[in-house]
Amino acid sequence: MAFEGLTAKLNAAFKKLRGKGRLSESDIKEAMREIRLALLEADVSYKVVKDFVKSVSERCSGQDVMESLTPAQTIVKIVNEELIRLMGSENQRISISPKPPTVVMLVGLQGAGKTTNGAKLAGLFKKQGKRPLLVACDIYRPAAIKQLEVVGGQLGIPVFQMGQENPVKIAKAAIRHAQQHGNDMVFLDTAGRLHVDEALMNELKSIKAEVQPNEILLVVDAMTGQDAVNAAQSFNEWLDIDGVMLTKLDGDARGGAALSVKAVTGKPIKFIGTGEKLDMIEPFHPERMASRILGMGDVLTLIEKAEQALDQKKAAELEQKMRANKFTLADFYDQLLQIRKMGPMQDLLGMIPGMGSMKNVQVDESALGRVEAIILSMTPYERENPACLNSSRKRRIALGCGQKVEDINRLLKQFDQMQQLMKQMNGKGKKRKLPGKMGGFPGFPGM
Repeated sequence: MAFEGLTAKLNAAFKKLRGKGRLSESDIKEAMREIRLALLEADVSYKVVKDFVKSVSERCSGQDVMESLTPAQTIVKIVNEELIRLMGSENQRISISPKPPTVVMLVGLQGAGKTTNGAKLAGLFKKQGKRPLLVACDIYRPAAIKQLEVVGGQLGIPVFQMGQENPVKIAKAAIRHAQQHGNDMVFLDTAGRLHVDEALMNELKSIKAEVQPNEILLVVDAMTGQDAVNAAQSFNEWLDIDGVMLTKLDGDARGGAALSVKAVTGKPIKFIGTGEKLDMIEPFHPERMASRILGMGDVLTLIEKAEQALDQKKAAELEQKMRANKFTLADFYDQLLQIRKMGPMQDLLGMIPGMGSMKNVQVDESALGRVEAIILSMTPYERENPACLNSSRKRRIALGCGQKVEDINRLLKQFDQMQQLMKQMNGKGKKRKLPGKMGGFPGFPGM
């Protein structure tokens, strides 16, 4: 995930400060030097780093920090506030037109993920009750139209296309189509290039002049670092964009683009792509991102992911089963599926305060798949009545899922411990101490 290196280096700088009761000017100067280096290594623009460190230094040199009983915590608070300010202070939303349809023009270089992430954005608004229409205005890239139709079909969103017709005519016809068919949002997937050129920009300016979009959203690839910021600056100069969507933040991007783009262009990041799946898109919240960068977690986003992924009806049924001590392996499997919908477990751990900076906690994603395979190799009766699993049944299950009998025994032991814990939480059964080590959820060593 992006920012891992930056998070580790910032936490190392803060750790040195926490070991001191009072801070001298030289302590603060050394901390600022380490913060500067950490930001530069994360590919943040040199001018942005210079201004950021200057602002933090001025605030940290005041008497409030020097004489504070918890100076290190005060400095962390200042850095957090300055990071939030750097990235735009608060979440900026798409401007919705009072007279439908709202037209969102998606622009960007080739390879930034414009087509897929434009569809993701349309899917996000569909979940909010909108009726989006995707429009294929990229007539140059091979299979661009087909790609949009495929992702639109997967999301259940209609796609308007006119083949190789002039993109300006396509955009105008699409808006008329939306008005006639009740689509209240139109997403124009425009053409990209490998680099900014005059022909591309003139075409985009023509589309803008003719359809007057409510929002021009630039899609940039976080993996390209400062190149993404330079592209954002060029597009902004030509088109006066309204905001940025930053993609591929799930990769090993150092994060510099996220910290630089608002300061360089003056335009906010509005959305971020966090994975390849079509539901992996989030509104960008500067305060939440700052918390992630500082290893303080992001509980609000974690809660939102849980609300989207978890079936409320099933959750209520599960609560009743847990209260009645009737939690089975079938229920365990249902919960496993819902948790996996929330995204990679390593990313979810990073949203829990204090866990983001724990490098020694490694999640074996494949372990979840192995647990799923074991449970699916059982009969419905065995899932409901795991006590019936004798040696011959275990051998059959092991052959069916390609695992060892020992793996099945380990899962059953963990499941039994969960049931014992539930009994104690419900005040039933004998009062006794919890097991010294729960063995952990499969793939979570030592938890």
